[in-house]
Amino acid sequence: MALHVAPDEHRARIVRATARLQEQGLAGLLVFRQESMYWLTGYDTAGYSQFQGLWLGADGGLMLLTRSSDVRQAKLTSIIEDVRLWVDAAGANPAATLREAIETRIRPGDRIGVEYASVTLNAQRGKLLDAAFGADAVLEDASTLIAALAVVKSPAELAHVRQAGRIADEAWRRAFAACRPGASESDILAEIYATVIRAGGDPAAGRFVCGAGDNALLCRYFTGKGRIGETDQVNIEFAAAYRHYHVALMRTALTGSATPSQRRMHDANIEALEACRRKLRPGYTYGDLFDAHAAVLDRHGYRHARLNACGYSLGISYPPTWMEWPMIYAGNPVPLEPNMVVFMHMILLDSETNLAMCLGETFIVTEGEPERLSALSHDLPLVA
Repeated sequence: MALHVAPDEHRARIVRATARLQEQGLAGLLVFRQESMYWLTGYDTAGYSQFQGLWLGADGGLMLLTRSSDVRQAKLTSIIEDVRLWVDAAGANPAATLREAIETRIRPGDRIGVEYASVTLNAQRGKLLDAAFGADAVLEDASTLIAALAVVKSPAELAHVRQAGRIADEAWRRAFAACRPGASESDILAEIYATVIRAGGDPAAGRFVCGAGDNALLCRYFTGKGRIGETDQVNIEFAAAYRHYHVALMRTALTGSATPSQRRMHDANIEALEACRRKLRPGYTYGDLFDAHAAVLDRHGYRHARLNACGYSLGISYPPTWMEWPMIYAGNPVPLEPNMVVFMHMILLDSETNLAMCLGETFIVTEGEPERLSALSHDLPLVA
């Protein structure tokens, strides 16, 4: 088996998950998120674009239903022993096949958790699932049951996270070296992708952001690349992944000279990140982090330029996003715990001045001072 943590750690995770099922009075969980499958069992595939489901019973029993192209993949990458097949064919209903596969594992009226918030279980497939179970069982949304366990990382997971952090720093250095007047935004992206893959990392679960000039005010990937000017702003956000564990970085680099306005924006971001860092510890919540960021940026007069979220947890992720539950936004009550991995981004996108300035990096929560996963300076990145 090609596992990336010890089999005993996967078994311990299953024990924790089944204890949560028993606490909530659930007979089992229908797992559809690929991240959950990987965390629980090691099962690693891109086949989640099609229907597949993992049954986790409250007794710890596992059964995976997947397609022919993933049966061998599951057996080679996971601890799952019971792997079953649904057959691609006109009129096939894999949800009904899943219901039949767990027939002997459930009783009429059982409450069953479902990871409805899943790329695999889109709206169409969700309707098939609900219809397949009908009145035989009570399906309940349990989308965060596994996520709430996986958000606190083990020592083995943190080793992967730290390696992702080292790769991210090197990718930034190479990206910055490519950030020169006349170069394309694609040149920067190419350096990041190549560095991550050559270092033994994985393609990230989301698309990278790189925009110069007006494009610097876009905080999502877009098609059609521009070139960097003699005096320009270049916004770069990416994540390095190692064994599917992600560490993100965000910086705005400048060519030419920095204006006083740009320096003020950068200084405000440094102050905001430090305010968040002081609260990135047990006793505070994800909502407290947002409040710390907003208080600083609003005081500096950037309420109109900041966003309504300033980060999120990071860990195992598959496309389309490297964001993990939970996010940093106003009022989020989720408490911070040791060994959570949190990306905090201070983003200023000022449409009034057409200026962007961003600063973001990833930390491990500890009992005290959070552990930085980047050794990069917070100095304003200026191209010499």
